[in-house]
Amino acid sequence: MPRNTLVREVMTKVPDVLTFTPETKIEDAARSLADRKLGGAPVVDAGGRVVGLLEDDDLIVQETRLHAPTVITVLGAYIRLGRQHELEEELRKAVGATVGQVMDADPDICGEDDTLERVATLLHDKHLSRLPVVAGDGTLVGIVSRGDLVRALLLP
Repeated sequence: MPRNTLVREVMTKVPDVLTFTPETKIEDAARSLADRKLGGAPVVDAGGRVVGLLEDDDLIVQETRLHAPTVITVLGAYIRLGRQHELEEELRKAVGATVGQVMDADPDICGEDDTLERVATLLHDKHLSRLPVVAGDGTLVGIVSRGDLVRALLLP
């Protein structure tokens, strides 16, 4: 397939896209992803607009150890090594009970008229597995994954 092929030609279209709402329970989201053998899914609001992306990494962090910053004492003063923001982010995800608490609230997206070349570059450069595909108003219309691109390359 040519590099200028449009995303709309290879994406999985709504309603066949698994989605979550920010209020979806983590356990339910994990079960849905596992049942469909997916590594992530868009998070949408009541109007169908993309408000986030839930990836399996967001769920895995709940089962990992927190990486607390190292603290050393110098002349009676405590000096913290590491970033407070990173610890706060890990804590937030570790105690999250809903998708909205652990999702990426600012995911990369693409449009259905973007080319496969642009999407492949974005996926590669940002080490992403999938991109929500949105209409001009931010409404989810599909999802495109690395697998979709590989399948498109195999088509004559």
